[in-house]
Amino acid sequence: MTIESVSRIEPARLEEAPEAIADAVAVLAARGAVLGAALHPTTAANLAGLVRIMNTYYSNLIEGHDTRPRDIERALAGELDRDGGRRDLQIEAAAHVRVQAEVDRLAAQDALPEPASSDFIRWLHREFYRDAPREMLRLRGCATELLMQPGEWRNRTEHDVAVGRHVPPSSTRVEDFMRHFTHRYRFAGLGQAARIMAMASAHHRFNYIHPFPDGNGRVSRLMSHAMAAQAGIGAHGLWSISRGLARGLQSRGEYKQHMDHADMPRQGDLDGRGNLSLRALTDFTLWFLRVCLDQVAFMSDVFDLGTLGRRLSTYVERSDRLKPESARLLQEALVRGEIERGEAARLTGLPERSARRVLNEVLTEGLLASASPKGPVSLRFPVGALETLFPSLYPAM
Repeated sequence: MTIESVSRIEPARLEEAPEAIADAVAVLAARGAVLGAALHPTTAANLAGLVRIMNTYYSNLIEGHDTRPRDIERALAGELDRDGGRRDLQIEAAAHVRVQAEVDRLAAQDALPEPASSDFIRWLHREFYRDAPREMLRLRGCATELLMQPGEWRNRTEHDVAVGRHVPPSSTRVEDFMRHFTHRYRFAGLGQAARIMAMASAHHRFNYIHPFPDGNGRVSRLMSHAMAAQAGIGAHGLWSISRGLARGLQSRGEYKQHMDHADMPRQGDLDGRGNLSLRALTDFTLWFLRVCLDQVAFMSDVFDLGTLGRRLSTYVERSDRLKPESARLLQEALVRGEIERGEAARLTGLPERSARRVLNEVLTEGLLASASPKGPVSLRFPVGALETLFPSLYPAM
């Protein structure tokens, strides 16, 4: 076998699950289903918007960029920093949120493409860099400079790279490696348990191939997000793999350590039959799944959806801008997903004009919003409300 053979990434999947992994898969499937069923789908989809900002914050942190949640929210509103470096980070953050939102939208409509397909992965990369300024696409090496084309694999000798000690497949072979990747990780025909395990190993093997000149880490995390949705554990986007990878289970360095460990070549005849170590892939898969479990548990605790209605009332009580009757509107939106504007008087027990004023105050606060000026309103979760609603979601902002 030559180093350029596509079988270089084998074993690509675990054909048999050790007991610890089988247990992790079963618990993850069950807890993901519980989290996903805890809210009305419309409310869950809007809450997922908050998780996207968190996901982006931690994805940026993995890349060494500390873009605060408030800066990300400002970027989404088109308020970019004048400083070029911080502005570029805001552009990247807004792009991550935008692409993940589209993935969530497609998943909600059961229209998500095969997440391991080359077309989908190239779409992720192309969409992420869609609005990037030309200078952000300019990559400078020790003796080379190139302009990255969004959505295009490494395909020339000057695109050959090294990632720490790891030397990915040469650029001229990326197309073949990614074709093999799609074949080995496509979800069609796989049951839920096999999909969940494939999500873990695909995350490593994608980064092992390193198919793009830049942006591979971000794309791999977006791909994993899509795979979680397709595997039935995405819970409407209510948990984030990026947070888990950035923080680890015991320390922040675990992600890099486990990725490096899974690069290990086979260690003797008892370590599988592929080029890479089966034991190392098994270790990585178990760690990855435990990270997923940790994040589902964390988000379940932080959201504490059974008491969210009470916290919404507390937010109203502490506000000097909202009338007490606002709480009733928020409670109804939480349970029903959305409410018609004309119901404000009945729900609050106020005269029509007073009820409209209360509704407008809640809309101005950003706790309710709608897709059109006269359309039904649904619950939203502005960053300014997090200290009361979800105080442990982010670090100090």
